[in-house]
Amino acid sequence: MNASNTAADVTDVGDYLKLGACTAVMAQPILADALTTVPSIATQIGIGIFYNLVKYTAPAFILGILYTTTRTTLNQATLTYGEYLRRQWHALFIPTLWWTTIYLVLMPQLQLGGRYHHWQSFLWHFVNGNAAPHLWYNTMMLQFILLMPLFWAIGRWCQQQPRHGWLVLGLTTVITVLWLWFYDCQIFHGPHMQDWYLVDRLFISFLIFGVLGVLAWVFRASFQRVLSRWWPGLMGAFLLCLTWTNWEFFTYGFPIKLSNAPYYKPSMVLYALIVIGLLAVLCEVQVRRQRPVTRVVHQLAGMAYKAYLANVFWSELLWLSFGRALTIKLSGLGIGVCYVLTWLLSFASAFGIHAAWEWLKRGLNDRSV
Repeated sequence: MNASNTAADVTDVGDYLKLGACTAVMAQPILADALTTVPSIATQIGIGIFYNLVKYTAPAFILGILYTTTRTTLNQATLTYGEYLRRQWHALFIPTLWWTTIYLVLMPQLQLGGRYHHWQSFLWHFVNGNAAPHLWYNTMMLQFILLMPLFWAIGRWCQQQPRHGWLVLGLTTVITVLWLWFYDCQIFHGPHMQDWYLVDRLFISFLIFGVLGVLAWVFRASFQRVLSRWWPGLMGAFLLCLTWTNWEFFTYGFPIKLSNAPYYKPSMVLYALIVIGLLAVLCEVQVRRQRPVTRVVHQLAGMAYKAYLANVFWSELLWLSFGRALTIKLSGLGIGVCYVLTWLLSFASAFGIHAAWEWLKRGLNDRSV
């Protein structure tokens, strides 16, 4: 077994973040569907709190991907950008192309910003993330994959001199603060709320989480030491930030709108960072104690992206078949059943499609021999 394969088989913080994010994000479209049933105020409050509880997902996924990618590629001197892209093409881009096509062709009702009417609008929806509600994130995340040489450069520069890490962190924090201010003034309930909505798909929106993913690996000893020492404080901060985000959210009144809980607010950024820290602590404890669950987390995390792509497909089928009717009668039960089944079907399809593809490749290779 070569070094790259050995590195890929290690359970790390990125695995816990990717699996945690994927598991949590599957609740978001179901909660959005539940609001269309015009639930009671009490039910809306529950939906809003639960939505804010799982609103750490995109930052955690980005930081997790950059952490693992940095760990497995940063010091591979022989790895070229072309080889790296070939790996990502099979792992990320091909599943994206298939699932985007499925949403556009089989579930056109899920499109954002109106349906496509000709091939130009079809292609525009294909690349901008409007093919389904969750694909906006996909469009943004793939930019991080393409820009990986930038993050390699940051990681190697920080490896040369530890104080470089503080410079990078400081500059990224300033950029993030300016971005949050700009978004709040110009886009979130601002003059460009409608015509500039696509800017949330730009990688700069989550730049700090990508950079932190790199720094967390480069300075992993310090990162884990700080988290291990301060995790009780993180628990308290978690409760405070969750209260803060909910207070902000409910000040907009009823009926609630999930669009009033964007990622691009100081409260949401801090909340995401705290949850990421807690998941990193959980990973460190379980890996250090060699818990069997770490192997399960690693295997599931390897399919998290493909399960994420599939989750809205399954939640939509479940919602249309029985989920809506059940949620109207018993909102909590309907949301819970749809959520659990969506998770199971999403991961089952991810593993099933992967197994079928591997079987097909072996058959084609055997025939060519």
